[in-house]
Amino acid sequence: MPTPTWRPLAVEDAQAAADLLNAMEAVDGIGENYTAEDTRQELVDPYADLERGSLAAFDGDAMIGYVKIRFKPSADEVHRVFLDGGVHPAHRRRGIGTRLVEAGVAAAKVLHELHHPGLRLAVDVHRPEHIAGLAELMRSQGFEPVRYFRRMEHPLGDVAPVEARIEPWSAGTDEDFRRVRNAAFEDAWGAVPMPADMWRNKIVNQTFRPEVSFLHRDATGIPVGLLVTMSWDADTEATGIRDAHFMIVGTLREHRKRGVATALLAHALRTAAERGYDRAVLVVDSASPTGASGVFEKAGFAPKTQYVRWAREA
Repeated sequence: MPTPTWRPLAVEDAQAAADLLNAMEAVDGIGENYTAEDTRQELVDPYADLERGSLAAFDGDAMIGYVKIRFKPSADEVHRVFLDGGVHPAHRRRGIGTRLVEAGVAAAKVLHELHHPGLRLAVDVHRPEHIAGLAELMRSQGFEPVRYFRRMEHPLGDVAPVEARIEPWSAGTDEDFRRVRNAAFEDAWGAVPMPADMWRNKIVNQTFRPEVSFLHRDATGIPVGLLVTMSWDADTEATGIRDAHFMIVGTLREHRKRGVATALLAHALRTAAERGYDRAVLVVDSASPTGASGVFEKAGFAPKTQYVRWAREA
């Protein structure tokens, strides 16, 4: 086996990155498929410094492994940096993953000092727990599990209509959506406010589904909750199942336990079914103080896959 070549990621690597991630999906089965457009969106993330915060391994023109760091635009006490990466199944257990994680932690320290010096640094990895060899790699690099998340699914069918002041996303309400998201997640573990550039990159992109994304207003017209839906065409092509991913479901703290999230979920489930989606999917923090898991279970969602948040203070 030839020795890999190593260099930072570049935007021009979008297709090679998609090919790698799809090869990983074929073995790991985590439900994530990619097009080059999807991976390019991640590579142009304004909070991913590719030159200082990424490394990729290549066998010829084929990408066989990568690591990418995403720093936070703001932090309070602890700056939680995300480390994302993977190794092609045919090239695993050859030390590539270890080198990538070591490089990622080193890059996290560099970016931390640039953006949030003086705060504590934690490096986070968020992956499904069933991936073979992942736990061993994480523990060998000083990471420990600190949080658990669950992917939940809801097959779509008939859902009763709901009476509420709910409206779909529009360009005119986009800023309301962002503001409500930021306020609703002020007490969420690890969450930080999303500035406008992050919102555009991570939410209002080619996977965003505005027709199944909703804002809930109270009787006075003030927005108090939101639900944002995204969908990946690559997943539909690979599986034949058209998923509506409820990526953000949030309610302002002072309006919780008043049926806001329940109404949003019912409205979104009904709309997704009417628009030909086969299933609704979401991921929830198992320890969320809002009781979100219970709300989703009552709405008919069932747990399927568990994710582990691994962390290391650096």
